[in-house]
Amino acid sequence: MPREKMISFRNRWTVTSVTVTAGIFVVAAGLGFVLLPRLEAGGQVAGIWDSICRAAGLPRPGTPSETITPDYKTSLVKIATAVPRKRDEEAIGRGATLAQQCAICHGPTGVSRADSPNLAGQYASVVYKQLRDFKDGVRVNAVMSPFAVKLTEQDMQDLAAYYSYLPRLPGFHPSGSNPVPRIVASGAPTRGIAPCGSCHGSIENKLGSPWLEGQSELYLKTQLLAFISGSRQNDISSQMRNVARAMTPEEIDQAAQYYANKEPLAAE
Repeated sequence: MPREKMISFRNRWTVTSVTVTAGIFVVAAGLGFVLLPRLEAGGQVAGIWDSICRAAGLPRPGTPSETITPDYKTSLVKIATAVPRKRDEEAIGRGATLAQQCAICHGPTGVSRADSPNLAGQYASVVYKQLRDFKDGVRVNAVMSPFAVKLTEQDMQDLAAYYSYLPRLPGFHPSGSNPVPRIVASGAPTRGIAPCGSCHGSIENKLGSPWLEGQSELYLKTQLLAFISGSRQNDISSQMRNVARAMTPEEIDQAAQYYANKEPLAAE
C-alpha cells in the first residue's frame, strides 16, 4: 500500500497548517498595518494605504518633510580633505613664525608646561580642525577663540603643517607602573565604548582623532567633562559626547592618568 506524501495538498494536515499560518499572517498584518496605526493616529488617516505607510514609517503623500537641525553650531571641516597630504616646507616655515604667538601656552617647541595641549607632532588635520572650529565659534575658549578669529585659512594650514612636523612627545609607561586601563585597551563593549586606543593611537588611529600620549591629565579630564556637560560640541556625529557620557568617573580618571604618564622633560 503506497504511503501518502507528508507535504501535499491532498494531505489534510498540510492544508490545515497552511490555512492556519495564512490566517495568522492576515490577522497580524491587519492589526499591525491597519488597526494599530489608525488607533495611534486618532483617526487621522485617509485609508488603508495611509495606515500601511504610517506603520512602515514612510512619509505620507502631501506631508511636508521636516529637516531636523541641531540647536548649536556644528563643525564645517571635512576631515578627509582638510589639509594637504604632501609636506610643504614653506608652510612649515610660515607656521613656525606664527607659532611664536602660541608659545606662551603651548610651549616654544609645542610641548606645554601650562596644562595646555601639547601640539608637537599632533596630526595636521586635528590642529587645523580645532583652529577652524574655534574661528567658526563651534568650539569656544576664552583664550583660543579671540586668537583664532584673526587667523586666515592660510594661517591655520601653516600652523597645522608646522606642529605636525615637530617631533612628537612619546608615551612613557615604564615597567612596573600601573597596567593599561581596561577602558584604554578594551573599552566597554556592553556600554558601546570602543577602546580609547582604537581611535587615539597605540591600537589604531581614526582620521581626525588626536594623539593623546603625553597630554596633560588636567586637560584630558577637563575635555571629557566638557563633552559630558555639552559645553564642548565639536566632535563629529557626537561620538565623544556619547562615549564620555557612558564612562564612569573612575574610567575618566584612569584614561587621563594613563595618557598623561609622560616622560619627564629635560631641564632647560
